[in-house]
Amino acid sequence: MMALIRQRLAERGGWLRLAATCAVPGLLALAFVLAAGWLTPGRLTSGTFMRTFQMVDGPHPGFRRNHAKGICVTGWFDGSGEAAQLSRAALFTRERSPVVGRFALAGGMPFQDDTPEKVRSLALRIMPTHSGEWRMGLNNIPVFPVRNAADFNDFLLASRPDPQTHRPDVARITAFVARHPETQRALALLKARKLTSGFANDTYNSLDSFTFVNARGTSIPVRWAMIPEQQAFPAAAQGAGRDYLFDDLIDVLARMPLRWHLVVTVGGAGDVTADPTVPWPAGRRQVDAGTLTLVRAESEDGGPCKGITYDPLILPGGIAPSDDPIPAARSVVYARSFVLRSGEPETTSAISRAAIRSGDQ
Repeated sequence: MMALIRQRLAERGGWLRLAATCAVPGLLALAFVLAAGWLTPGRLTSGTFMRTFQMVDGPHPGFRRNHAKGICVTGWFDGSGEAAQLSRAALFTRERSPVVGRFALAGGMPFQDDTPEKVRSLALRIMPTHSGEWRMGLNNIPVFPVRNAADFNDFLLASRPDPQTHRPDVARITAFVARHPETQRALALLKARKLTSGFANDTYNSLDSFTFVNARGTSIPVRWAMIPEQQAFPAAAQGAGRDYLFDDLIDVLARMPLRWHLVVTVGGAGDVTADPTVPWPAGRRQVDAGTLTLVRAESEDGGPCKGITYDPLILPGGIAPSDDPIPAARSVVYARSFVLRSGEPETTSAISRAAIRSGDQ
């Protein structure tokens, strides 16, 4: 209900839109953040992350502080009914829910060059007709590189470019990894991952653990992934040009819909939920919860995803946070980023309306 009210207020514009959008994520996250002591004096704040993002990638007013280069997509999600035994969330029944999503590249540089190894993300807002919406942010990496918000801030600082060479300082990164063997293991998994040719045939993982609650009140730990139906597709650019990943996506969506299966992995006894650097063992039970279909790409310049924060704590009944600390941190940081960019002059995105129109022709 609160999400619906916030959506209606957002449509009216102005400060009511801003207040409504930021209030719900903050309230949902507050209990988890306070429980972790994250915002107590001497600890991290959302402002700390805003300063860190600027130190790493420079100031870019009007843009998201992370995953700044992106494009809006729209479509729908069809529940298969197979996950209804795991969660009472209505979207898992055999119904169709509208979707507003966003593909993006990690980092705070809105005009960065597309590269094969850059982390790709898929953010989704799934809006069932008669129940609470579900927002999520997925990435094409198997695990998160750090355990918690404090480590992530330190990792970003260690990875920031040297002002003289404009490259990361190897000594700083080596020192951080030496203090965090879990990050060393996670980075090895990231390095070994298969790189696909584009957004359309990539797999996107939740990374964090959540909890499904079924109609009987039984709770189970879960992670999930969007697995593409299309394993290969004809691309126009294939690695050429600054925006080739986005150009290819625009070109393909202009010719055909793209589909992913939402595959839910059920945690087993002893599976770690509080540490997103640790993968769950292969062979865990998996359930195909439904199919995501995307049919249209739009620029963020006036596009439907422009004002959305893809807050991972906006969850429908039947899905709840786990003891994983990262979603609560993301929730607060996303809200702060939205406040800042909403008060800054709007700037043109790298993937402009003209680029979208060109791909549609």
